[in-house]
Amino acid sequence: MKIGNVEIDSQLVLAPMAGVTDLGFRTICRELGAGYTVTEMVSAKALCYQDKKSIPLLKLGEGEHPAAAQIFGSDPACMEEAAAIAGEVSGADIIDINMGCPVPKVANSGDGSGLMRTPDLAVRVAEAVVKGAGSRPVTVKMRLGWDKGSINCVELAKAMEEAGVAAVAVHGRTRSQQYAGTANWDYIREVKEALHIPVMANGDVFAGKDAVRILRWTGADAVMIGRGCFGDPWLFQQAQAALEGREIPLLPPLAERCATAMRQFEINAAHKGEKIACLEARKQYCWYLKGVPHAGYWKEQICHVETMEDLRRITAGIQRDLK
Repeated sequence: MKIGNVEIDSQLVLAPMAGVTDLGFRTICRELGAGYTVTEMVSAKALCYQDKKSIPLLKLGEGEHPAAAQIFGSDPACMEEAAAIAGEVSGADIIDINMGCPVPKVANSGDGSGLMRTPDLAVRVAEAVVKGAGSRPVTVKMRLGWDKGSINCVELAKAMEEAGVAAVAVHGRTRSQQYAGTANWDYIREVKEALHIPVMANGDVFAGKDAVRILRWTGADAVMIGRGCFGDPWLFQQAQAALEGREIPLLPPLAERCATAMRQFEINAAHKGEKIACLEARKQYCWYLKGVPHAGYWKEQICHVETMEDLRRITAGIQRDLK
């Protein structure tokens, strides 16, 4: 896949997810097969007002290329300025516009998937970001539409291409669905058939074989993996094996999975501080233990961690007591 002037030698993309795709998790996913990663979404207004908490979200890992920095907002002038700032501070190869976030506080204010309700404004935002990004290509991540009565992904995607956007990613649900029900891949196929730029397919990829299915069904250029990799970055290994027709590898032993989780938290502690890394680990570590028999006691312990030493102690206990 080639996005503008950026070559991406993989069909596996890690979706941008607030509170999930931080530096630590992106690092792990890249090591396990994600060929292209995107930062958590960052508010354009926060960047324009030089909010110190937002800049670190754009930091890329060593050698994390190709990668994109994602921004969100609905004010064209602000988005143009934010695109320039995001590109400069992150060094990202690509700037991505969030037109898919379904969270009410974002969408109801006209940002994220709220832009799908105002396609004329969405076009002006895209044109502004293309201008602000300079030589960096611009991409858009969107949903099918606001609700089932206003599905406009094909029309909006065509408008994005005309505005100079270099690729789009489409999640196969409407905003009103949030993450409920089943993703509709048919509309993603329609988007792919209507465009000349690359299309990334997103939604309901929870196993390696799902990556093959969504690409075959939609004809998309790449698969963007989101919730399926929560606590399971090995999904990228399994997806790559499925794409190559190889035997799909099993999950590694629990001890190795816990060691991987700890490395993720250590990267984050070095990047954002021990306190924040531990607070976030309360949720993220439990994802790594999903489906593990008799893990209830340790999940309860994880929900109260405050230090990296707490996490190391719990990890040693899990590796000792559970298999």
